Amino acid sequence: MKAIIAEKPSVAREIAQLLGAHEKKEGYLSGNGYCVTWAFGHLIALGMPEDYGVRGFNKASLPIFPNPFILTPKKLKKPNGYEPDPSALKQLNIIKQVINQCSSIIVATDAGREGELIFRYIYHYLQCNKPFERLWISSLTEKAIQDGFKNLQPGDAFDGLHQAAKARSEADWLVGINATQALTITVNQDVYSLGRVQTPTLALICQRFFQHQNFTKQKYFQIQLSHRKEYTDFTSLSLLQWEEKKQAEQIQKFIEREGRAVVEDVSITTVQEQSPLLFDLTELQKEANRKLGLSANEVLQTAQSLYEKKFITYPRTGSKYIPGDLWPEIPELVRILNTSDQFKTAISTLKFGNFNKRIVNDVKVTDHHGLLITTKVPSALTATEKAIYDMIAYRLLESLSHTCTKQVTQIQIKVHHYEFQVKGSKILNKGWRAIKGILSDKEDPITTNQTLTELPEFKIGDELKISKTELLEKVTQPPKLYTEADLLSAMENGGSSIENKEEKQVLSNIGIGTPATRASIIETLISRNYIIRKSKTLYPTDKGLQVYNLVKDKKIANVQMTAEWEIALDRIEKGQLNRTQFINDIQDYTAEITSELLLLNIPQENPPQLNCPKCQQHTLIIKDKIIKCPDEKCNWILFRMICGVQLSITDIALLLTQNKTSLIKNMKSKNGKKFNAYIVLKEDSSTVFDFGKDN
Repeated sequence: MKAIIAEKPSVAREIAQLLGAHEKKEGYLSGNGYCVTWAFGHLIALGMPEDYGVRGFNKASLPIFPNPFILTPKKLKKPNGYEPDPSALKQLNIIKQVINQCSSIIVATDAGREGELIFRYIYHYLQCNKPFERLWISSLTEKAIQDGFKNLQPGDAFDGLHQAAKARSEADWLVGINATQALTITVNQDVYSLGRVQTPTLALICQRFFQHQNFTKQKYFQIQLSHRKEYTDFTSLSLLQWEEKKQAEQIQKFIEREGRAVVEDVSITTVQEQSPLLFDLTELQKEANRKLGLSANEVLQTAQSLYEKKFITYPRTGSKYIPGDLWPEIPELVRILNTSDQFKTAISTLKFGNFNKRIVNDVKVTDHHGLLITTKVPSALTATEKAIYDMIAYRLLESLSHTCTKQVTQIQIKVHHYEFQVKGSKILNKGWRAIKGILSDKEDPITTNQTLTELPEFKIGDELKISKTELLEKVTQPPKLYTEADLLSAMENGGSSIENKEEKQVLSNIGIGTPATRASIIETLISRNYIIRKSKTLYPTDKGLQVYNLVKDKKIANVQMTAEWEIALDRIEKGQLNRTQFINDIQDYTAEITSELLLLNIPQENPPQLNCPKCQQHTLIIKDKIIKCPDEKCNWILFRMICGVQLSITDIALLLTQNKTSLIKNMKSKNGKKFNAYIVLKEDSSTVFDFGKDN
């Protein structure tokens, strides 16, 4: 009998169905020589400080360096601390029973760093020593699972992956626990969470916010000329920009009097625009955020759902390529799409037998290949699932198409010594752009500020009549606040802000976090009330800015160091770096940042002393998320976040002293509509909305 451990019940059922393990038991399925059970994600975690006998948030205890780390069942946060999750304990007991009645184990958790850690933590917590093999698959189709079981790999082949996963987990614990406790002790107001990846990410958002806020806009002027040649209307734009309007107006009048321009230079180049590669997870999240307004986490959850329904391959991939042995299967995927009317027009532009093989690169395939559809025709999809599936399908078709060829024209003309430029572009061969019929892209530097209209022929010395002049008033624009797409790019290119050229080159393709974790980092920052999402844009909150200002010059906020750790984890996986050495370095780093944070000199802001409105006996405790009475018998509590808006200290004071806040604007109802209202404290100490006469 063999035990199979999957990451979640839905995957376990797929495997059990295929292997003939049809007998349902509590927490597993059995039959045909197999017992198939499952985890619920991370059932086992690293112990909290109290598991080592260390009292939390005690300056004398920091830094905390467990040796060795203790593994504990997943815990749930309760008012008086953490307690073991009953459902986790129950499933762990079932997994133990299943393993005890089997001779060996097949690991079927997700084929990646976290999937490996989920199994290994369970294996070590249960003190198991039975042999295990690894099922390593990139999709949940029957064929993929069958092929995977025919090619089971030795468990120790993934020891490097396990060591990297373990190192990541322990490093996050060391930095997160110690930094969080150190800053919280220093600030002495509320819990301030810091982390190995979340704090540098917060730093990126806050830096951009200040760049945007502190930017001084400046007016400038350019002159645009209108022309007509061979029945074609086009414009030219001055290369010079003028800060003074009067000066620009004088030059404009001079040019009007001249009435003619002379062609000084003609440049016609042919540009080959390569077809895009397949999506990896980060690229899919960026594209879906730009085009559909979906958050990174929504894209990940949707892609995971499509994967579990067998419609796409494994989504948590960092590669945009496929291995050579998968290439023969690609024509079948195109034929599957061709059964749908939606894709027939796009596929008609492809030539079977002459697909572009640019996506084939064995060297650049990481744990998993680029995102593909599967041979299973999708059905019963939600609108979001269909949108994401279509994006992956169209990207596959685009990647199989050939280059788009453009003719880019730049004409330089002069009126006396004032230079103007005419830009144009025309498509010679649509190539991959024929798939969706989108012939230009705002993010494409080749087509930005260029029309796709064919310009007439020019030669040096030609005279052009000026039919009209126009003075354009423009304003310099600040750096845009991050959207999730922009932030994902910044996280993906963690080394891009580094000034040292050699270090920048080394870190050019290394980001902070991994494709699988970046969405959760953004959600963590939102849940900590460090940032908020307004439409597609991410804004730091007052609390987020406060944390950033406290740590911006400290190592905990260093993007470069976090990117370097990702390199180290990759080297551990490849057996090029010892995990113990990495953790020792992390401990040294943790000791430094803990000391830095404990030595911060923070002027204490004393919150107002407000009495509990219910018992009238105690001074309220005012925290970031709640205001509460310290008396457990009274138990009065008010959540500060109301319909998406956080109550300010001023409004809390007004509510508790005058029974009514000021007008709170832009609150959001359950159906998404915004409204304004006062919050009123009733006689029974509960609160209600007062919409007033004007609302």
